Amino acid sequence: MPDTSLTAHPTDPETYAPLHSDAIALLEGWQPTSPGAAAARDRTLALLDAGPIAMSRQHRPGHVTASTLVLDATGTRVLLCLHVKFGLWVQLGGHCEPVDQTLVAAALREATEESGIAGLRIDPVPIDVDVHEVLCQGGSRHFDVRFVVVAPPGAVEQISDEAEELGWFPPDQLPEPLAGGTAQLVAPALAALRRNPLRLAP
Repeated sequence: MPDTSLTAHPTDPETYAPLHSDAIALLEGWQPTSPGAAAARDRTLALLDAGPIAMSRQHRPGHVTASTLVLDATGTRVLLCLHVKFGLWVQLGGHCEPVDQTLVAAALREATEESGIAGLRIDPVPIDVDVHEVLCQGGSRHFDVRFVVVAPPGAVEQISDEAEELGWFPPDQLPEPLAGGTAQLVAPALAALRRNPLRLAP
């Protein structure tokens, strides 16, 4: 999720109109994985009433983001990033961009950019939604829609500018310090993989 020049983030909110429509349809049709995810989903849909601008980091009250929990091909390890700015281990993900037409595409782009791994497969059904405070625009909120991604066999990660380190960890041995909300992704991610692994699509 590297920031580029301001020209990469147009101020015209209609740039995000297709992504905004996709987010509404996705969340309205989603069956939440927990009571907390249900409450966060409802808050996110309320945020989206602001229109396409709610998909952009320029929206100070908050904006929708997309992240992923990356599993290895065996489903026995998760890939986490020691974030440069936060100093915490987190799942991969970040801001939506004007090029993204869907939240699934945004999540997959972020996972690919931050892991350096080609050939990732993403389940198009979210595993979680979380709302949390961030420092964007001097103080804002991320309304984060989360997905599960599976890496191909033999995948080798490459550290991006966003990370001090990338590491694979057993789901029951996550590193510290860990960002709040990251551990809660493990159970629904593994459940999604057990439930219908063939649904994962490029």
